[in-house]
Amino acid sequence: MNVIDKINFWLIRNTSVPLTQKVFFTENMKVMIHAGLSMSEALNTMALQSESKAFRRIITEIKSDVEAGKSLSTGLAKFPKSFPDIYCSMVQVGEMSGTLENVLNELTQQMKKDYKLRSKVKGAMTYPIVILVAMTGITIGLLVFVLPKLLVIFKDFGETVKLPLATRILMGVSDFVQSNGLLTAAGAVVLAILIAVSARTKRGQHVNHWLFLHLPILGPITRKVNLARFSRTISGLMRTDIPVVQAFEITSKVVGNVFFRNAILDASERVKKGATIAEGLGLHPKVFPPLVVQMVMVGERSGNVDDLLTDIADFYEAQVDNVLDSLSSIIEPVLILILAFMVGGIALAVITPMYALTEAMSE
Repeated sequence: MNVIDKINFWLIRNTSVPLTQKVFFTENMKVMIHAGLSMSEALNTMALQSESKAFRRIITEIKSDVEAGKSLSTGLAKFPKSFPDIYCSMVQVGEMSGTLENVLNELTQQMKKDYKLRSKVKGAMTYPIVILVAMTGITIGLLVFVLPKLLVIFKDFGETVKLPLATRILMGVSDFVQSNGLLTAAGAVVLAILIAVSARTKRGQHVNHWLFLHLPILGPITRKVNLARFSRTISGLMRTDIPVVQAFEITSKVVGNVFFRNAILDASERVKKGATIAEGLGLHPKVFPPLVVQMVMVGERSGNVDDLLTDIADFYEAQVDNVLDSLSSIIEPVLILILAFMVGGIALAVITPMYALTEAMSE
């Protein structure tokens, strides 16, 4: 392999395949294996069907490994950005137990549920983000283009008439934005970069994830999304006979919130030392509510933990759907209040000095 091929392989290895393409790949692999095609033939067909050049190259590399005598899970593990640990581990168990078709079906259902949940959250958050961006743009436009023409009238009277505090603040902000437009834009970009960089640090993650868990509207949604993802992932792994400790370790990489991740890893350590799953989860009541702990306890006693975890996942996914469906009606009043505060503040800063000027002229 020459240098160019190594660079291309590195780029492809670090390429993340969209979830929709992985669902298509997994579902069709299941169908072709059920139809009796060999692994090499199935992978070759998927490579021909793939519309993405990067994904086609990934499948071709996996096919080469399979034809060289390696397992499918070994080939998949070479591309961790596209096929995470949970995917490779479940495929490996399916290969070892001879239930690869069932495992691929389980993975397909999990990814479809995950895609539906992500799409629902993104769709619900699009509306408030668009409104906030529009409000920010309108405010900047007022400060740069409209208000300077109105406020210039008050500057001439600033020495003879004491302008209200709101007007003076507005004039100061408008003058600063006009005089230091590039500096303000550069400062905003630097601030955004600093926030993005700090969010990647351990301390930054703790702060951001704590906020997401405790904010009035986003907090309950974040908690339920992580509980649904945890329950769905654990139940799928346990159905494929992956050991509980390993299932917990894999699931800790799937959940997005660092507090959930730490709680899952701690529960894994306690299960490794002989504790039950319910006991391990019960030590983190701020993350795992009593409902989850009690249902897991019942499942351990009856021997159907995976089924009850699936029920928990369905329950929380349904709750997330209900919250997201009504999210716009919850957020709209908040956005209206923010908009009214901004417009009212600007209007007050512009109109109030007019009365002061009128009184001064009449005297």
